[in-house]
Amino acid sequence: MINPFANRPAPLSGPARDVEPVTPSDTTPLAEVAVALYIETGGALSIVTERGETRNFTIPDFCIVPVGVQQVRATGTTASGIHALLVI
Repeated sequence: MINPFANRPAPLSGPARDVEPVTPSDTTPLAEVAVALYIETGGALSIVTERGETRNFTIPDFCIVPVGVQQVRATGTTASGIHALLVI
């Protein structure tokens, strides 16, 4: 199989290299900073950005949130089916 990702850097503007399900937590950050989140079922979302800022907003179903995220907080999050898009 040809792997187009082999021997290439992981650019932030390119496609994600992996996706992981996210369990919101007020204490545990993501294992890797996500370049974006994919949300299956919309609702309230509370995140800690890559810069360490807490942000709260409401999002629709099947939404991509193109922000660097280090944590999805349980408090304030009602959205579900959350997935982290990773480049590492």
